[in-house]
Amino acid sequence: MLTAPERLRRRAAQPRLVTLARALSRLKSTVTVMNTGAHPDDEHNEMLATMRHEMGMRIVVACSTRGEGGQNTLGPERGGALGVLRSREMEEAARALDADIAWLGHGPDDPVHDFGFSKSGKDTLSRWGEERTIDRLVRAYRQFRPDVVIPTFLDVPGQHGHHRAMTEAAERALALAADPAYETDGLAPWTVTKFCLPAWSGGGDTYDDEVPPPEANLFVTATGSDFATGMPFWQLGEASRAFHASQNMGHWRHPGETQWPLHRVGANAQGDLLDELPKTLADLGPSPYLAAADAALAQAIAAFPNSSAILPALSIARRAIRGAQQDIAPQHAHRLARKLEELDAATAVAAGLEIYASVSSSSVAPGESIDLILEAERGEAQNIRVTPITSGAFTPGDSTEISGDRLTIPLTARPDAKIDNAFRPEWQNLGANGTVSVLVEAEVNGELIRFTRDTEEDLQLAPAYLVAINPDALILPLSAPTTKTVAIKTDITLDRISISSAPSLTIERHENTFAVTSDVLLTAGRHSLPLLVDGTPAFGITPIAYPHIGRTRFARPLSLDILALNLTVPDTKVGYIGGGADRVGLWLNRMGADVTELDAEALAGDLSAYDTIVIGIFAFGLRPDLKAATQKLHRWVEAGGHLVTLYHRPSDGWAPDTTPPRPITIGSPSLRWRTTNPAAEVTFLDPDHPLITGPNRITSDDFAGWDKERGLYFASAWDSAYIPLLAMSDAGEKPLAGSLLSAKIGKGRHTHTSLVLHHQLEKLVPGAFRLMANLLQSA
Repeated sequence: MLTAPERLRRRAAQPRLVTLARALSRLKSTVTVMNTGAHPDDEHNEMLATMRHEMGMRIVVACSTRGEGGQNTLGPERGGALGVLRSREMEEAARALDADIAWLGHGPDDPVHDFGFSKSGKDTLSRWGEERTIDRLVRAYRQFRPDVVIPTFLDVPGQHGHHRAMTEAAERALALAADPAYETDGLAPWTVTKFCLPAWSGGGDTYDDEVPPPEANLFVTATGSDFATGMPFWQLGEASRAFHASQNMGHWRHPGETQWPLHRVGANAQGDLLDELPKTLADLGPSPYLAAADAALAQAIAAFPNSSAILPALSIARRAIRGAQQDIAPQHAHRLARKLEELDAATAVAAGLEIYASVSSSSVAPGESIDLILEAERGEAQNIRVTPITSGAFTPGDSTEISGDRLTIPLTARPDAKIDNAFRPEWQNLGANGTVSVLVEAEVNGELIRFTRDTEEDLQLAPAYLVAINPDALILPLSAPTTKTVAIKTDITLDRISISSAPSLTIERHENTFAVTSDVLLTAGRHSLPLLVDGTPAFGITPIAYPHIGRTRFARPLSLDILALNLTVPDTKVGYIGGGADRVGLWLNRMGADVTELDAEALAGDLSAYDTIVIGIFAFGLRPDLKAATQKLHRWVEAGGHLVTLYHRPSDGWAPDTTPPRPITIGSPSLRWRTTNPAAEVTFLDPDHPLITGPNRITSDDFAGWDKERGLYFASAWDSAYIPLLAMSDAGEKPLAGSLLSAKIGKGRHTHTSLVLHHQLEKLVPGAFRLMANLLQSA
């Protein structure tokens, strides 16, 4: 439940006049536009903000993945937890746009997921499931019924394979969506009128579109600024984009874009985006009711902010639309139904009716109950009734009248409710999202209106216990029997908890720990030992909280992972400088390295005690104190230290001539300077180099079993002092030698690697630990 200051800040950020202006502007248009992309942050926010806030169109963002395979500049979330974070970011970005979301991917365990970078649309579709992906897009077309579909990116060589796959799927789904013979569980066929490609390149610093964009034959143009806020429409779009904070999105540009060129596929002549589309209700048919509704809507919009004039006009429009429903052609019935929903939402705001919905706890265990708390500002509304809308995890709630200003409704989670994550297939800008929401019915000036309200914080199912294991992974040697201890933190008795065993592992329970002992017969590699509570899988909860998304969490079955390998860690004193974007410091400690994480104070102090200093991914862009200490680190290298830098993007504060001790240029566009195949062959360019030969001899076996990719943001040029140690490439491409560079500098050494070692450590890839250990050796 939100704290009182949090509720106050949220309420202050939603002034009623702006909310009313937004509600009225929805009434301008009957057109729906869908923008398709592969990841949260692929939407073209500035153009969509213009379409929605200036033109009044309904906006739908269709997104195939949750972004769980991407990067995170905010904190430690990776994999499924990052998918939860980025899904919430997408929801908040959509809220700022006043857009709906159609999710094609349902989380990291779904076939349609973010598996990392791909250079091929065909490969992406084969991994997602070609028929599955297209079918889900067909369903989105039929559910949301867009008049215009606009992919964000072109399907051209040099573009991200996920983007290419979504653009191909978006086009191929058009015919199937319109085909009555293609069945989709009761969703009627729908014909998209216009399929438009961006008439601009999506290359930039990351991609490298080889084919020029198609010729523009229509344009979306912003003609002014948003009258409710005074902000230019591009700025509203960037305000939406700033919610993708984990991707470092949201930029201030002046002046911003005011026109966006598009290419309507199949059209030769120049045209307008709204040609052939019903711009107004009167365009839907000859019914006189529709013209009357248009006139009333225009009157309501013109009357802003005078609610006493707005409400009668909205009432006239509502009655006119209902009168037209019996005359309207079936293919337009959804437009009138949607307009009635928008009218009711606008009426509630204009009448001063507000319902605040909250829950007594942000989580509930199966079989337990929580309270749904409803507070009402009645305004001009009467006879207010509320009905909880719950997922299948709850027993249904009854419709109840709010007789006072506050109402509490108890809700009980079913005993067999499943603990999972909130990867829902859609998100609606008018509400009815989350595990619990509320249908509100009320009378305003004698007319019944209906609208929905989401709870201030989403309610999530959680286990009825607290269990955490530390550490959740152990690294055990193969050379000798070893015992290590893991601690259990729990609010239940430890005898209810057990850890599954495996051959050559003995697990003994102590007071609040488990001792794990291996013998010499332990098989090399990874062993995953599930944790159980009363014999059923135990769940762990990772809280996720940031100001721009609020509080949420990621639930996962708990296990103790064991990595058994032969590993020698050098006897060096290591400093680690991270920016919160990886957990390399943690893994160095688990490997047995003598490592100290260097904060700003330590970095400003004496570094002479350290043999090796490792700088984590993105850190030059995330740590101002690190950037300020760059020259100091260079002097430390000259004096005999070994500096190891993990991969950085060109935008991460990496200045080629001054960030590294000797010049190193990060390749751009980055698509050309990465190896995405995790099984790509690796060639040793200097097999006798000290970093390859010891203390662990690195061979091709150490590059087996890698996950997601080999590396990215490879160096494209470097000073002659550096020696490239490895070469690799994706199929059909020239070998890249910039993944691991090392140079003797003065008495010390600098090593730069673009291999995704941080990710391989998380996946317990044995070779990554062996190579990482070698990088810890002194100069």
